[in-house]
Parts: sequence; structure tokens; C-alpha cells
Amino acid sequence: MLKFMKHQQKLTPERIQKQRELFAFSKACYHGFPSKPSALAWDPALRLIALATKGSVIRMYGQPGVEVYGQSDRCDAPITRITFLEGQGRLVSLCEDNSLHLWEMKEAKEEEEGGGGGGGRLRLVHIKSTSLEGKLKRISVVVGGGAGSGGQQLMVGTEGGNIYLLDLTSFTMSDNIIYQDVVMQNVPEDYKLNPGPVEAIAVHPKEATRILIGYQRGLVVLWDTKNLCADQTYVSSQQLESVCWHPDAAHFTTSHNDGSYVEWSAVDSSQPSDGPHTVYGPFPCKPITKILRPPANEGQQYIVFSGGMPRASYGDKNTVTVIEGERHVTFSLSSKVLDFVIVKNKDTGVGSSLVVLAEEEVVFIDLETEDWPAFQAPYLASLHSSAITCAYLAAGVLNEVMDKIKDAGRKQHARLSSRPWPVDGGRLPKEEEEEEGKKKKKEQDILLTGHEDGTVQFWDASSVSLQLLYKLSTSQLFVSEDLGGEGAAAEDDDWPPFRKAGLFDPYSDDPRLGVKKMQMCPYTGMLVVAGTAGQVLVMSPSSEAKELTPQATDVNLVADNDSFVWKSHSKLETRTEAVKLEAGMQPTAILQFFPPASCTSLALHSEWGLVACGTAHGFALFDTAQNKNLLARSTLSPLDLASTADEGPMSRRKSLKKSLRESFRRLRRGRSQRKTGGGGRAGATSPLPPPLPPGKDVGIVGSFEGPLGVLLGGS
Repeated sequence: MLKFMKHQQKLTPERIQKQRELFAFSKACYHGFPSKPSALAWDPALRLIALATKGSVIRMYGQPGVEVYGQSDRCDAPITRITFLEGQGRLVSLCEDNSLHLWEMKEAKEEEEGGGGGGGRLRLVHIKSTSLEGKLKRISVVVGGGAGSGGQQLMVGTEGGNIYLLDLTSFTMSDNIIYQDVVMQNVPEDYKLNPGPVEAIAVHPKEATRILIGYQRGLVVLWDTKNLCADQTYVSSQQLESVCWHPDAAHFTTSHNDGSYVEWSAVDSSQPSDGPHTVYGPFPCKPITKILRPPANEGQQYIVFSGGMPRASYGDKNTVTVIEGERHVTFSLSSKVLDFVIVKNKDTGVGSSLVVLAEEEVVFIDLETEDWPAFQAPYLASLHSSAITCAYLAAGVLNEVMDKIKDAGRKQHARLSSRPWPVDGGRLPKEEEEEEGKKKKKEQDILLTGHEDGTVQFWDASSVSLQLLYKLSTSQLFVSEDLGGEGAAAEDDDWPPFRKAGLFDPYSDDPRLGVKKMQMCPYTGMLVVAGTAGQVLVMSPSSEAKELTPQATDVNLVADNDSFVWKSHSKLETRTEAVKLEAGMQPTAILQFFPPASCTSLALHSEWGLVACGTAHGFALFDTAQNKNLLARSTLSPLDLASTADEGPMSRRKSLKKSLRESFRRLRRGRSQRKTGGGGRAGATSPLPPPLPPGKDVGIVGSFEGPLGVLLGGS
């Protein structure tokens, strides 16, 4: 190690330059869901959707294949909000350090992309930045200035109660400020003291000069920016969370921190026109953090809001509720809901889709289909829906194999929406369209991801958009622990009408199901999956469903060593009853190793029908054509077996304290034996034990991995 460090210090500039030339690395595209998302925005004019992360990365998506990325060294603070400047290809981001940043789509030069023909590609470039200093100038709301501003102004609400106007041309704050003191002149006496920070700003959908200003303590003012006066003043007894206009622009709705929402008239502020409504009351509820009222079919309106769950019963639920007339669904997600937007149909103007951004996934819900099913997203897939334990890329898969996998996937996705993808902004270059047509005729690539819950997911990795083709579950073949769980029963309650949304599920029923190694033949489609408990499944694609009673072939790697004792988890038992297998990957053979240790290596030769697999204890060779084990060899040394026999079986449930105590006793015993080995007492009748070989001075009871094992000298 010291030699290596010394060598690293002598690197010359010429060698460093040569390393950069030989090992250049540049990111071409991003696959899957971004890490630590923080904000969501929708541009109804360009029909683009954007996501920002705490790592100051912005990703913009349109139709499948249209993706634009942006990151800047000048914007290193976590992004908390993003706002599109509609129809301009620009957006503004708000960071945690109270700074605002302007981003714009520009065409990248060919030399910046590493050369090559075909013209430049779009990228998101950081243009300008500004910030407000002072505690009272902490930004709480950023909203577009509406049509009246010509798209050249943003309204910036602060915790001090003032609203600043950001001039997008110079990207500086203008002198026109909507002061809280001026707004409060016609407000009831109770709210003239301190209405709190600006919580929400909503521009009138038909008159851009009129805006709703909502303050935290429950005060809402309809403000005329042209005449600089308050048209109406609305007072609520509960703390305000959000404000939204109705499609008719004659009413608006406010949501509050007690889980209620109230409808108000734009011309009468004496009392609410409807409400307050506590949907999940009467017991105390969590705040409704955001509410929208988009138009629906037949003159109806949707009520879409996040939160509002009863604190005592479902306070830990992450939900978005959609109500239209008699229809009511509470979409439940496995991770925290960060934001949501409504995508409108560009032809009819009604609410077409619901896009929900959560911490671990983004969910698209079809609101025009009767049952409100989910869309199959062509991008932003949550690859880590269950923890990824291994991955394998099958390159050059034949079209026949690909078609079988796609057909099986279509049957799995039959319950998903069949409508076209709602985010359809942008255009693909002609050369890319031609390439897509050629790829359909050529061989394609499949990315396989193995997961902790025993599933294998097949992804189309032939293009920029990484799309899920098919999902294989191996758990149905085994008798596992805790399958089903109690969470599924809770979803069946009549009220609230929960429906599971999204694919993210970090909980594994049984850790033994985890997939450790995979290999797939791109010409025949033969797939081999090796797991944590020594199970190996050989599978082939099939276009027909069938029933099968799984039977495993046992492979004993330590059959010749009677002294070996396995101290870890037990093997997975195959089901004794017939299992109904859908079209797709179906098992042709199952191997079960003893000891049931995790598989560490795997090799497949589909032409000969041979599968080789190894564990920490040995390896075996299996003939898939005859379903017969050809070879099994142990790689354990006699010394390892001897030490195992001396130690004897030990339950893993023994405390760490007891294990350490026994280990140190062996340490002292070994030292005393070495001290007396050279000069024993005269007349000693019992022979001394032979000295231990190097590296085996300490006998550790049980197995310790990591630094503790090194410290105690365990093997």
C-alpha cells in the first residue's frame, strides 16, 4: 500500500494528461428515477415536465426520447422549487440559500459533445442568478406573473409578507413592490397586526391584473395590481396552506392545516360559498398541503389534494386524493409526496392526467379512463422499487426472443392505461426517428435487474428511454416467510378508499429470495437466476400459461465431509402444490445447493445446455437438457473443516457479548500454549497440542465479517 501511495505521488502532468485521454468518461444520458428529488413543474404550452433534485440537477422530459439535462457549478445549493416560464423554454429555480436561478434551453455545439455529425442537441444552461438577503426576505412563493406581464416578470412572496417583482430581462428585483402594509389597509382589525408570511399566490385565469394573495394566518386578499387596491378580503379561522382558482374564475378554493377546504366567491367575501369540508373528519386531520380544481368531463370539476388524512389512524400515509362527483379514490404511495400537477388534454382542456412526485418515484394516473388506472411510464422508472442486488446486460437479443418477452409484459400490463402518453412535448430529430425504425429490425439490448424480493425486471436498453418490458417473480415457486403481510389487508378498508399507487416497495418478505447472479442467452432466451439461499433457477421463455409443481435437484457440496456444520439460514422449500405460471419466463430446472449459501459465480452455455454455479463452499456443473447434476466439488480446505469440527455448532442467536467472551478465552489459551510449547515441565505426561499455523492463532466461534473479524483474527 505504501509503495502504491508513493507511486501515485510521482505522477507527472504528461502521465495525467495521457490517463485523461485514454480513460475519458462522459455522461450521455440518465436512466431511471433521480436521487433525492425536490421539485416538480409542468409547462402546458410546450407540454414538458421538469424535475429538480437536491443535487442541483434539473431534468426535463417530453415525448419518449426527448430529454434535456441541466447542471451548473454556480448553482450548488439544493433546489427547493422550480417554475416554468410558459412557452419560453426557460425556467427559474429557487435554492435553499434563498437564491433564484434562470435556466434556458440552448443548442450544444458539436465540439462540446465530443464531435460527430448530426448537429447540436439541446441542453439546459444556467444563465443568471440573484438573491434576497435578510430574514424577512426569505422566499416562500415563486409564481409566474401571468399573461399581463408578457412573461417577463415573476412574483416572489416572502416570509416578511411583501411580494417582490422579478424582472426576467435583467434578472433583478424591480422597484415595484406589493407591500404588506398597503395590502392590509382594508383588512379587518384582527389581521392588521401580522397576517404572517405569504403562503400562496394565484393569478386570475382570465384577468392577469388580479391575483389572490394568501397569508399564513388565514387571510386571503383579491388584489388588483393595476389599481393597487384590494377588491375583496376573505378571512378564515384556520391556518392557510394553499389557494387555487376554479375553471369558471368565479370561485376559488383554499385548503387549511386542519385537513379542510373552503370554497369562496370572487365577488362576495362575507362568507364562504361552500364549506368548510373536512373530507376525512371529524377527528383531527393532517394539513391539506396543496389543492387543485381542474375541469372534468360534462361540466364537472375534479377536487385533487394531497394530505388531509386522520392523524390517529392514517397519519403515516402518503396520499393524493381525487374526487369527481360520486367517484372518490385515495392514492396511497410508499414514500413521501413532494408535489403533484394536473396535465390537461390539449384538445378538450379537461384534466387528463395526474402526475405525483414522491421521494422515490413519480406516478402518472389516467383521469380520462373510467377506473383511473396508472400509465406505464416510458422514462423515470423506479429501478430501485425493490433494492437492486445485481444487474446483467444481454446485448444483441434476437427479435424472436424480444417479442416473446414483450408479449408477456403486455399481458402483465393489461390493467394499465391504454391511452397515449400525456407528456408529448418536443420533437425527435429525423435521424433518430430513422434509427428507431432500424432498431426494430435489428438486434436489441435488454438490461436485467435482480432485486432483494426475488424479482427480475427486464428493461429495454436499446434507446435513451429505459422502459420496463417484463417482471419475473421467483417467490411464487417457494414457501417463504411472511408473504402477504398485514399492509395489504389495510388497503381493503371501505373508508378511506385507498388504492396502492406506484411500484416502490422497499420491504422484502424474506431475505433469502434475493437475486445474486444472473445470465441470459440472447439467442435462445434461456435465463439462469441464482439466489441468496443457494437456489438456482433455469428458465426459458414460453408464450403459453401452464401449471407446474416445482421440484428442486439437491446438490451437496460437502457430502464427503461429515464434520461440516452449517450455521446460517435454512434453504427455501419449493411448493408442494401446483403453481400456475403465466406466459413468460417459466422454470425448466431448479437446483438447491447445500450448504444453502449465497451464489457467488455463475456461467451459462446454452448451446451445450450446461450451467456452472459456485458458492463460498464449492461449485457444481449441471446439465439442463437431462436435468442432471454432472459434477460437485468442495473448495473447503481440510484446515477449515477441522476448525469447524472443533468449534461445533453454534446458534446465531447467541449474543455478541458471549461470542466475544469465548473468543478472548481462546486467545488467552492459544498464547499460554505457545509460551509453554518450548520449555514444558520435566515429567509432564500429557503432550502439548501442535502449534497453530500462521494466520490461525485465534479460533473464533461463529463468523465475523468486516473490521471486527479482522480485529479478532477470524477466518
